[in-house]
Amino acid sequence: MTEQTTDAIYKTDSLIAEDIDAYLETHQHKSMLRFITCGSVDDGKSTLIGRLLYDSKMIFEDQLEALSNDSKKVGTQGQDIDFALLVDGLAAEREQGITIDVAYRFFNTEKRKFIVADCPGHEQYTRNMVTGASSADLAVVMIDARKGVLVQTRRHSYLCHLIGIKNIVLAVNKMDLVDYSQDVFDQIVADYAAFAEEIGIESFTAMPISGFKGDNITTAPSANTPWYDGPSLVEHLESVEVLADVAVDKPFRMPVQWVNRPNLDFRGFSGLIATGSIKPGDAVRALPSGKTSTVKSIVTFDGELDEAVAGQSVTITLNDEIDCSRGDVLCVADNPPETADQFEATLVWLNDEDMHVGRGYWLKLGTQTVSATVQQPKYRVDVNTMDELAAKTLSLNDIGVAEVYSDKPLVFEAYEQNRTLGGFILIDKITNATVAAGMLNFSLRRSQNVHWQATDITREHHANMKNQTPRVLWFTGLSGSGKSTIANEVEKKLSLMNRHTFLLDGDNVRHGLNKDLGFTEADRIENIRRVGEVARLMTDAGLIVLTAFISPFRAERQMVRSMLEDAEFIEIFVDTPLEVAEERDVKGLYKKARSGELKNFTGIDSPYEPPLNPEITVNTVEMTPEEAADHIIKQILPLK
Repeated sequence: MTEQTTDAIYKTDSLIAEDIDAYLETHQHKSMLRFITCGSVDDGKSTLIGRLLYDSKMIFEDQLEALSNDSKKVGTQGQDIDFALLVDGLAAEREQGITIDVAYRFFNTEKRKFIVADCPGHEQYTRNMVTGASSADLAVVMIDARKGVLVQTRRHSYLCHLIGIKNIVLAVNKMDLVDYSQDVFDQIVADYAAFAEEIGIESFTAMPISGFKGDNITTAPSANTPWYDGPSLVEHLESVEVLADVAVDKPFRMPVQWVNRPNLDFRGFSGLIATGSIKPGDAVRALPSGKTSTVKSIVTFDGELDEAVAGQSVTITLNDEIDCSRGDVLCVADNPPETADQFEATLVWLNDEDMHVGRGYWLKLGTQTVSATVQQPKYRVDVNTMDELAAKTLSLNDIGVAEVYSDKPLVFEAYEQNRTLGGFILIDKITNATVAAGMLNFSLRRSQNVHWQATDITREHHANMKNQTPRVLWFTGLSGSGKSTIANEVEKKLSLMNRHTFLLDGDNVRHGLNKDLGFTEADRIENIRRVGEVARLMTDAGLIVLTAFISPFRAERQMVRSMLEDAEFIEIFVDTPLEVAEERDVKGLYKKARSGELKNFTGIDSPYEPPLNPEITVNTVEMTPEEAADHIIKQILPLK
């Protein structure tokens, strides 16, 4: 090999390396657009995404060969490819020709990178659609040109509007099946425009496409639609504003995910910046404590930054040692968000089981987790007519507005202003299932006007005066199990031991405090919530509280437990078989329930959920009330 040849090879390699570096540099700094495809069943959402992947050269040769083979298996003939198979990954999706789960796919063009979520069209999977839309900058609402605007088109459009997606593309698909008729397109756009105005969508971009044939997808205009002079779908996607770019112009907000303390010389607060920007020297405030400091440094894996902006994950160190932990929010000092514990919120119910008014759920907002209850909805929305209908609860896929109360103040902003600090989920405390997605609208005025009044005599002082540790002995069991009788025996024995007690009995409480409540599931939940609050106040007074309530639901017993200090709640399961309780039937209630005179009676037409891990269990078939009381006293000793 000559010296000239060697030099030429080196120069060529150098140029290739430079080209690769330039390519990587260009792609590294491209903006990212997240968008979803949504709409009704079989509108062509998966096919469209498959076409985008194919046209953007994001399919390898072996994938293309497998796709061609799969297309033949599902009936596609000739050279045509079923692009939907690129996205429908589940076996059930391929078998049924539908989308079930949210499928995320990545592709890029010369101008921008994209993450697209293919959302299912069936109403049954609306919860999956909400998941996909929650982080999207844009929504492509698909409409089958043969069918026009359908119920699910309305539902998904309304959800996109609720979730705060400002960029809406109305993609009238399958134009090839209506001979690319402009009249058909114009009528669909007119119908959708009337609906969009009704729900508050201010603008949208309409385009005629064919995901299968490729019309107006990557290049425009298609020869088949000479009457359309707008951009292609990809051209539009490359030019719209990205949510992260808008977020930079807002005040600085960063939910703290983790306190980073690898050694005694370093203490930083790690998180993803939700909005705004931050520099060393900027004054910041930690909420909810309200403590202030200034930024010392902004640390990342690649080194310290002179400035960090929305969308970046960083660790911030401060010049002062202030109390700040996971769930707190760092914000600009002179323009902080609100804190409150009562809100109006819009809810999308995602669970098969109806919402339980007054039941405690876990509420997760950003990095904050609190216990919260939902009140009876003010109304639910009929997505077909946009009417606000009266509702006692919310069922699967219902959209409604209700008040939400949390047990601790939340740092928040209205969802319209800040998705991170305004969007939340509700989680069932027993099953850990996500039951709802919510958007905070505003705090209730009364939450700002009512403040906790500090007192000098503490609960510890009250307890010391009585020489005892406060406790709640929570007796639960079927009607007729013997709860009240055993609780009465326990209180008598505690009285002989000079203990300060109070017995809250289910029947007695309904003569006064809970006189307004019936026996529906919602009323039972509220009944226990009120009793729990009273029991908590009594433990603050240093008392040993005994309660005798059926309290049929585990969630409400857990709610009361969470109100109290650690180890203060003692669950006592009075274990009596239904047939034994029914034989006793001292009050004649089972007889009435069996005859249909008494509705919602526990054990007959209303469920009882026995404790899974009670602190104490007594079996009234094997024990007399006095023996059961002696057993309980032994278990709770010592009392100080």
